[in-house]
Amino acid sequence: MYLATTGRRDAPPTPSGVRRRVPGTVLALGAVSLVTDISSEMVTAVLPLYLVLGLGLSPLQFGLLDGLSTGATALVRLLGGATADRGGRHKQVGGIGYALSACSRPVLLLAGGATGWIATALAADRLGKGVRTAPRDALITLHSPPEDLGRAFGTHRAMDTTGALLGPLAAFALLWATADAYDAVFAVSFCVGAFGVLLWVLLVPGRNPADGKSPTDPPPRARAGSRAGLPAGFRAGPLAGLRSPAYRRIVLCAGLLGAATVGDSFLYLLLQRRLAFDATWFPFLPLGAAAVYLLLAVPAGRLADRTGRRGPFLYGHGALLLAYGLLLAPLPDTAVLVGVLLLLGVFYAATDGVLMALAGPFLTEGRHAGGLAVVQTAQALARVGAAVAFGAVWTASGPGTALVAATIALAAALCCAARLLPATPSGNGDPKPSESLAPDPSERTD
Repeated sequence: MYLATTGRRDAPPTPSGVRRRVPGTVLALGAVSLVTDISSEMVTAVLPLYLVLGLGLSPLQFGLLDGLSTGATALVRLLGGATADRGGRHKQVGGIGYALSACSRPVLLLAGGATGWIATALAADRLGKGVRTAPRDALITLHSPPEDLGRAFGTHRAMDTTGALLGPLAAFALLWATADAYDAVFAVSFCVGAFGVLLWVLLVPGRNPADGKSPTDPPPRARAGSRAGLPAGFRAGPLAGLRSPAYRRIVLCAGLLGAATVGDSFLYLLLQRRLAFDATWFPFLPLGAAAVYLLLAVPAGRLADRTGRRGPFLYGHGALLLAYGLLLAPLPDTAVLVGVLLLLGVFYAATDGVLMALAGPFLTEGRHAGGLAVVQTAQALARVGAAVAFGAVWTASGPGTALVAATIALAAALCCAARLLPATPSGNGDPKPSESLAPDPSERTD
């Protein structure tokens, strides 16, 4: 047979019309992400304000800091994914990532106005995120039926976004209570992040679902790949999935669209400049998008499971394109504010978890974390270039020119992705036979 699917193959089929429960592991991972996101979003919500308006960094400097810290994430995603797959150490590797992010908060607390230390703290936080993301998403994939991956990722992302909603509220409350003392935000963020690490240790299972193989045994595809004489990275490493044409197209599309995606921080700065509201209200901007994301994450996942994941993913980027257009349109400020935050929430609900669910059925057996890490790395590296390029054009020619360029780039990338992105059949997370991993005679098991 050919091993071309992922998820729990040993789970009995659920009768039609019976509502399936979200796996307990997904709920545990969601609880950890909720607490951790409160910690991280407390910092994220005030950081652009702190760096640009407080320390006086230019948009280019901010773009470089944001891009380099995102690039640091990309550098470790593949390593984290490959290490987690080796021996099924998803919990151990993910825990290291959560702990690293939590420990970055004291560095921000002690940095003062030193840009170098701030960059170090941001890099440590993003490194932690890069290490933990692929193992965490692999655990969701491994503990969920393939046909329900969209719902599982949507549930996790909804819980994660609840933290993103509460984090800026906590940051604003602290700034109000302490007369704009950013140190208080960083200190409380560290305590909350440490609690998230504790939840990870206590709630997340250390073993993957039993599949009849020893955790240390190489998967059949890895053994077959070694007989095929392929390069080492394509035999058994995280790049093994690139043998699948459909998976390669997913990676390419993630990179193309990521290269045209302006970071949230820039969009919020554009809104602040256009509306000219008091800087004290800046931490509230992410709340609107987070609220929409929270409401739509699970419905978007269910819709993707029923209709195929390609469509929602493309429509989500279409929503982002409309948000760019609203920022350029001569409309009332209130309409622009509400519209941009609404569309940004739709964008994340229709793309974040859906991309992982779209890639899931095309992953090489036994290489779940590594395969997801490749997709995430392509997207992250592309966003590094997008952040730096947008900041450079803003500094050289102004925010209007930068936004027009980003709009044109996203429209072109969306057209390319619409032609390249593979589809999954309606109501099922499994790939079409023509799009699954291409069988090799040496990869057949009798």
